[in-house]
Amino acid sequence: MEKEVVSNSSFQKTKIIERKQLLTNKVKTYLFALSAVLFWSTSATAFKLSLGGLKITYLLFFASLSSTLVLLLISKNKFLSEILPIIKGKNIKNSIALGFLNPFLYYLVLFKAYSLLPAQEAQPLNYTWPIVISIFSVIFLKQKLALNTIVGLVLAFIGVIVIATRGNILEFHFHDITGVSLAVGSSLAWALFWILNLLDKREESVKLFSSFFFGTVLTGIYILLFDSLEPFDIKYLFGAVYIGLFEMGITFFLWMKALSLSANKAKTATLAYLAPFISLLFISLILGEDLYTSSITGLVLIVGGILYQQTSK
Repeated sequence: MEKEVVSNSSFQKTKIIERKQLLTNKVKTYLFALSAVLFWSTSATAFKLSLGGLKITYLLFFASLSSTLVLLLISKNKFLSEILPIIKGKNIKNSIALGFLNPFLYYLVLFKAYSLLPAQEAQPLNYTWPIVISIFSVIFLKQKLALNTIVGLVLAFIGVIVIATRGNILEFHFHDITGVSLAVGSSLAWALFWILNLLDKREESVKLFSSFFFGTVLTGIYILLFDSLEPFDIKYLFGAVYIGLFEMGITFFLWMKALSLSANKAKTATLAYLAPFISLLFISLILGEDLYTSSITGLVLIVGGILYQQTSK
C-alpha cells in the first residue's frame, strides 16, 4: 500500500514537472518568436534610413559582415569541428551557392527595390516569397500542385497588382515597373535559397554562418571589381550594423530557437505574418510615409493568400 502511495506521488510530481516545462517552453517560444517579429518589423524602415547615406553595395557588405560575426559568436562551439572545414573546403560549393543567393543576390536586388519604391510598397511585394517557395517546391521537390496553392497564388498576384498600380487596376498603369519587378524578383532569390538550404543537411547555425561568410566575401569582391570606393558618413554605418544584427543574424537565431521549442511549429510560424503589418506602423511613424489604401489592401491579399495556402493543408 505504501509503495502505491509513493508511486502515485512520484507520478504526480513528474506530471507537475512536465507541465511546468511545457509552460516554460511555451513562454520562451512566444518570447523568441515575438522578439524576432518585432525586429523584422523594423527592417523596412532601417533599409530606407540607411540607403539615405550608404550605397547599396556598402550597406550589404557592412550588414552581412556584422551578421557573419554575430553568427560566428553563436556557433563558436562548432568552429573547429564544422565551421573551419567550410573555409578550408568541406561543403564549399554548397556554402558559396548559399552565400551567392543570400545575402549577396537577395539583398542586392531587395535594396535596389527599396531605393526605387516607397517602403510601404517594397515591403509587402517582397513578402510574396512563401508563394514562390510553394511553386518551387512543386518544381524542385516534386510536391503536388494543390488547389489551395493555386488560390493562394492568385490572391497574392492580385495583391501585387493592387500595390503596383496603387489601386488603379483597370488602368493597369505601373508607377515603377523596375522597382516592382525587383521587389517581387527578390522573392525568387530567397525561394531558391530556401530550397537549397532545405536540401543541405548541415545544422542551421552552421549553414547560416557559411552563407553569410561567403556572401560577405562575394560582396567585397563585387565592390572591388565593379564598384568604386567612396567616402560615406560614419553615422549610416550604425544602420548597416543594425540590419546585420536584427534583420539577419540574431533574428534568424531567435526564430530558429522559437521553432525548436514550439510544440506546434505551424502555429508559431504564422506569427511571422504579423511583421509586415507592424512594419507599416513604423514606416508611417518614423519615415513619415502617408500609407496608401492600395498598400494595405495589397498586403492583406498577399498575406491572406499565404495563410489560406498554409492553413488549408
